[in-house]
Amino acid sequence: MTSRLERLINLRQEKIERLRQQGINPYPNSYHHTHTTTEAADLLLAKETDGAEPVEISLAGRITALRRMGKISFADLSDGKGRLQLFFKPENLMNNSYEMFKELDIGDFAGATGKVFRTRSGEPTLEVTNLVLLCKSIEPLPEKWHGLTDVETRYRQRYLDLISNPGVKQVFITRSKTVSCIRDFMDSKGFIEVETPVLHGSAGGALAKPFITHHHSLDRQLYLRIALELPLKRLIIGGFDKVYELGRIFRNEGISTRHNPEFTMMESYEAYADYRDVMTMVEELVSFVANKVTGSYKTTFGDTEIDFTPPWRRWDLREALKETSGIDFVACDDSDKLKACMTQLGIEFDPDSNWARLIDNLLSIYIEPKLTQPTFLIDYPIEMSPLAKTKPGNNSIVERFEAFAGCMEIANAFSELNDPIEQEKRFVLQAQQCHGEEEESAKNIDYDFLKAMAFGMPPTGGLGLGIDRLVMLLANQCSIRDVILFPQLKERG
Repeated sequence: MTSRLERLINLRQEKIERLRQQGINPYPNSYHHTHTTTEAADLLLAKETDGAEPVEISLAGRITALRRMGKISFADLSDGKGRLQLFFKPENLMNNSYEMFKELDIGDFAGATGKVFRTRSGEPTLEVTNLVLLCKSIEPLPEKWHGLTDVETRYRQRYLDLISNPGVKQVFITRSKTVSCIRDFMDSKGFIEVETPVLHGSAGGALAKPFITHHHSLDRQLYLRIALELPLKRLIIGGFDKVYELGRIFRNEGISTRHNPEFTMMESYEAYADYRDVMTMVEELVSFVANKVTGSYKTTFGDTEIDFTPPWRRWDLREALKETSGIDFVACDDSDKLKACMTQLGIEFDPDSNWARLIDNLLSIYIEPKLTQPTFLIDYPIEMSPLAKTKPGNNSIVERFEAFAGCMEIANAFSELNDPIEQEKRFVLQAQQCHGEEEESAKNIDYDFLKAMAFGMPPTGGLGLGIDRLVMLLANQCSIRDVILFPQLKERG
């Protein structure tokens, strides 16, 4: 039995054939319109204000509604800027416009020429004299496309989501503005934007499971980058004092409302700076972007107002953990002691987790949910930060901060380690903790970076800023999938 969808598709294909038999191309190469829908509405308002004579204009867009009412008909035409009503009267249509109109369906793209007027109900409307079919759609839009709500469909067929939910398009306009404003800010501070490789010879620069690929010509295993860090630091070594990169990162790990296997980061490195300088820059950067994008330093995320106005709170990690959980990581200085404390508190944990991973778990459970307003969590144990420089007078704590807002991490920064001998020791220790066997551990150490560092790297402040999570905050979206145009999904069964 033929389904209703198949019948609708067949009817549209028949319309295409009828149009072609009449010498009408349902897929012309181009169309030159003179105005957008919003410009047309503004033109009408100006005409009503100054009494000017109406002028003929041309619009182009998708037909999103059709109302046939006997001798007259109406349609809605939507373009990238908005929507405008079209008015059709057979005697007003020139050339073969009426024949085209009879074959018109919701979802088709059309060009329309005429003059703008206001209907009795006050609706700005184009009285069409010439109609051009620009693209005949074969698949009909979903019946409930006005406000498409099925999450799977929205993510898998983002184009339908954009057609049916105007607010979704605005989210991605916000994303674009956010990225542009970040570039404006960084450029104004004298940073140079650069591009570094996506394919790396070793999976260095962060603690994450990489995606692995194989280059056939080189017969070499390569990794999709899990961080931008090490190539950018090579540029600091090479003589750039301020560099940044906006780029896609790939981590072969879990998916959640805050995690996607590929996401966007901005990383920056500034010679002769430390993490305090970077803290100040982050406050200025995020507040600047928030104000430019939303018009205010304050934004709403969920039901909470978040105020990005500097200065942000600084909270020592050790003190924060003691205050929220009662655990002092200085007293619980090995994994057995820490596991015992966590067991007393009834906290579940992976028994194979090392000490640093357990501290990170405690941070996520006890501290992160309290960080609604912008906060810098500062001064981390060295075991959690193999790329950061220790604090003067305390070799167990490094100069590192993570920035939080909306109860999630949005940035991570260090006073960068620039001692190549110490760096190699930490790389080896980190790799052994994460990968176990010595041979496997060696594959995850970037020895070329260590060689570069041996030529000398000045004191440097480094930053990683999560673009997707920042957009979530600015666009009031609670899932990372709602700020990534094409998020990763499971295959349909």
